[in-house]
Amino acid sequence: MEIAILFAVFALLLIVGVPVAFAIAAATLATVVYIGLPPVVVVQQVSAGFSKVSLLAIPLFIFTGELMLRGGISDRLIALASSLVGHLRGGLGQVSVVSSTLFGGVSGSALADVSAIGSTVIPQMVKRGFDKDYAVDVTISASLVALLLPPSHNLILYAAVAGGGVSIADLFAAGIAPALLLALGVMGATYLLARARNYPTESFPGFAAVLRALVAAIPGLLLVVVIFGGIRAGIFTAVESGAMAVLYALLVTAIVFRSLKWDDFVNAVTHATRSAGMVLFVIGAAGAFGWLMAYLQIPAMAVEALQALTDNKIVALLLMLAILLALGTFMDLAPMIIICTPIFLPVARAYGVDPLHFGVILVLAAGIGLITPPVGSVLFVGSAIGRISIAEAMRSIWPFYGAMILVLLAVAFIPSLSLTLPALWR
Repeated sequence: MEIAILFAVFALLLIVGVPVAFAIAAATLATVVYIGLPPVVVVQQVSAGFSKVSLLAIPLFIFTGELMLRGGISDRLIALASSLVGHLRGGLGQVSVVSSTLFGGVSGSALADVSAIGSTVIPQMVKRGFDKDYAVDVTISASLVALLLPPSHNLILYAAVAGGGVSIADLFAAGIAPALLLALGVMGATYLLARARNYPTESFPGFAAVLRALVAAIPGLLLVVVIFGGIRAGIFTAVESGAMAVLYALLVTAIVFRSLKWDDFVNAVTHATRSAGMVLFVIGAAGAFGWLMAYLQIPAMAVEALQALTDNKIVALLLMLAILLALGTFMDLAPMIIICTPIFLPVARAYGVDPLHFGVILVLAAGIGLITPPVGSVLFVGSAIGRISIAEAMRSIWPFYGAMILVLLAVAFIPSLSLTLPALWR
């Protein structure tokens, strides 16, 4: 009965439009009261949920992304991408994918990615004759690459929830190959749809122009080396890496490029504070929810139920993928990671799936929900930038869904895609 109350209250609150963090907290409180535990336990668990030291890296990386966004780094990365792939079929569509991949290695956030790249590329694509739905769909699909690249906030969150046995450095390494595969998949869908609609290409500017764009973008690209290289080499922890990334971003934008003005800095602080506050509250509420699930022994029951249903690893993985994709349609990514990790990670381990491999699967599967209605936050932001309705955006998104599902299946059933780099770099 306790489990039914927990999930029924949560589902009901989501249906009536209550923000997900409040729905999670209220469902937890209602169940705790029903069980007869003191309500103060919920407050204690919310506090414990975001008091892990490793989570300090998240607001630091959010602030880094804001500084890079407002300091003009995205414009330089777009110029580099344009010189590299603008001549391919789809032109600016391909530029959007490569730009999102490059910026994803700076921001680690799909929302920051679509905001930074989309605000520049989407209007340019529409101006040059691309349909609005195509411009939006390419950009929001490409933004998901950021979820798997260092310094992905969501991989850090998964590592914190999964426990001390999962290394953030190894997770960052595990996400690189799947991220590049996802970028190639989105580029393929971009090409096919552009060919079907006979969209134009850009002329190749020449290798000299490519070199100039690369030199201009190098200071921004070096941030990836600072973040990932420092953690991988053991020079500093993820939190220390976040602090170094902030200092480096300030150095590049304010001193090297001199593009970060005082008003831009104030706006970066304001937006980063607001975003970090929302993220940490969701993490805290979901942490209390996860504690209650452990108290009710839901993870153990999930393992037993799935093992009773099938002893085939492939079937079990397909079932988990289907559940994660369904949950992603009405849950945001952070609460999904915190709630689903304690349930599905024991199941995955029971079938012999490595925790690093499962972390990449979980983040990618849940991330697809960010561009899936009715609660796709990246879909909403991209549609707002392109000034089209959700229904219009959905008109041509199916090839991108197809590409992402194929990549998800490849990542799920070819473990070496996720596990080779961590093994090589240990």
